[in-house]
Amino acid sequence: MAYKNLQDFIALLEKKGELKRITAQADPYLEITEICDRVSKANGPALLFEDVKDSEYPLLINAMGSYDRMALALGADSLDEKAAELEELMGWAFSQMRKLDVMSFFPKMKWARLFFPRKVMNAPCQQVVNHKPDLAKLPVLTCWPGDGGPFFTLPLVITKDPESGAQNMGMYRMQVFDKTSTGMHWHHHKDGAHYFQKYKERGEKMPVAVALGDDPAVTYAATAPLPEGISELFFAGYLRGKPVDTVKCVTCDLEVPAQAEFVLEGYVDPAEPLRKEGPFGDHTGYYSLSDDYPVFHVTCLTHRKNPVYPCTIVGQPPMEDCYMAKATERIFLPLIKMINPEIVDMNLPLEGVFHNCALISIKKRYPGHVHKLLNSLWGLGQMMYTKMIIVVDDDVDVQDVSKVMWKVFNNIDAERDLIKSPGPLDTLDHASPRARFGTRLGIDATRKGPMDGHHREWPDDIVMTDEIKAQVDRRWKELGFE
Repeated sequence: MAYKNLQDFIALLEKKGELKRITAQADPYLEITEICDRVSKANGPALLFEDVKDSEYPLLINAMGSYDRMALALGADSLDEKAAELEELMGWAFSQMRKLDVMSFFPKMKWARLFFPRKVMNAPCQQVVNHKPDLAKLPVLTCWPGDGGPFFTLPLVITKDPESGAQNMGMYRMQVFDKTSTGMHWHHHKDGAHYFQKYKERGEKMPVAVALGDDPAVTYAATAPLPEGISELFFAGYLRGKPVDTVKCVTCDLEVPAQAEFVLEGYVDPAEPLRKEGPFGDHTGYYSLSDDYPVFHVTCLTHRKNPVYPCTIVGQPPMEDCYMAKATERIFLPLIKMINPEIVDMNLPLEGVFHNCALISIKKRYPGHVHKLLNSLWGLGQMMYTKMIIVVDDDVDVQDVSKVMWKVFNNIDAERDLIKSPGPLDTLDHASPRARFGTRLGIDATRKGPMDGHHREWPDDIVMTDEIKAQVDRRWKELGFE
C-alpha cells in the first residue's frame, strides 16, 4: 500500500485510533521531548501538536513508534509480512541464478522498473517558494538539556556523486546554527561524507537538499542499510508498491520527493572550515560529544501550502527509532540469510540500540562454524558496527531474550567461546579507546561436542514429554485454572 504523502498516513493513523491531537500549546524547547518520551515509554500513540510555541506549523512525532505503526508505515499488517515478500522475491531470483535461466529474469526486470522514481514537473513540495529562508520559523526541537541547540532529527538528506551522477538519500542529524545554516553530521562511513570528499578534491561546492516528511516508507528508506549502488528512492518504491514521484529543486540540480512537506535547498562548501556541532542526546541513550562537521547553507525553502513538520526524538530505549531498527532487522534478514544460509533467525534487541548487540540462531555443521559466521557478519555493511554478536543453536528462540541469556550464562567457556575482533565501530560509540575503532565481541553459546574440542558429555535440556503436556492441557480447567 502506498500513501500519497505524510498527511495521508496521518489520516489513517487517526482513523485507526493511533493518533492523538494535542491542541494545548507546547514548547519545542525540551517540553515536547518530555511529553513524547512518556508516551513512547508507555507504548502510546503518534502525537500531532497543533499549537507549537513560536511556530505556525503543526508537529508530528512518534508516528512509527510501535510495531503496529511501523508495519502500517510500510503498508503491511506486520513486519514479518514485509520480510516474507522480500524473501520470496530473493528466493525466486536465487533459484533462477542456480538454473542459469537468464530469460526468466526479464519479466521480473520489467516489474522492477515500476519502482524507479518518476519525475514530475509540478509538485506539492514547491507550492510555496521562499528564497529568503528563516529556519527559526520551523518548530525544530531542542530535545535534551545538554544538546548544543535545536536539531532536525528526521531529515532526508539528498546528495549526488559528482562522478557518476547517482543520488543518495541518507538521514543525518542537523543542528540549527542560525536562520540559514545547520551542521551536517554525516559520519565518515556514510555516502554523504564520501561524496563530500570528492567535491573537496574537485574544489567544488556540493549541492545538498533536505526533504522533511513524505510517505513514511520514503522516510524509512533513508535509514535502510542498502548495498552500494541501490537507490533509496527505488527501495522506497518497492516498499510502497509504487514509484516515488520526484521533482527538480528550484535552485540546484537535485531531485527531491515531490510529496515532501518541506524541502531545504542549499550547499556545503568543502573549502569552508568545519564547525563545532553537538553535543546531542543520541539513540545510544548517552550524549554524543561535540565534534567538527561541515556546514550546510540553506538558500531556498519550499513547502506545501499547509505542511506538517515531522520529527522524532532519540534517547534511552524504547523510542520510535527502535521500531525503525526492528523493521530493518526483519526486512534485511532474508538478504543476510542468503549470504549465510545457516542462520535461522536474528534479533536486534531494543537495548542494543541498532548496532550494539545481535542475537543469532544457526544450524551449526562443522568446526569453526561460529567463527566463520562472525567474520561474515562483521564484513556486511553496517553489521561491522555490531559490538556484540551472540550465537545460539537453531532450537533457541532468539526473540526470547531470557532464553538466550540462559544459554549464554550456562553454555560458554570464556577461553574458548569469547571471540574478539578488532575493527570499525560507529562514530557514536563512546566506550572504545579510539574513535571509530575498537574490539567487537562474539559469544559462542551453542552446545559443544567433539568437533568443538569438547570431549565431555553435554547434558540435555530439561523438557517435559509431549504426552504429559497434552494430558495437562486437557485437565487444565478441571484443575481449577482458566
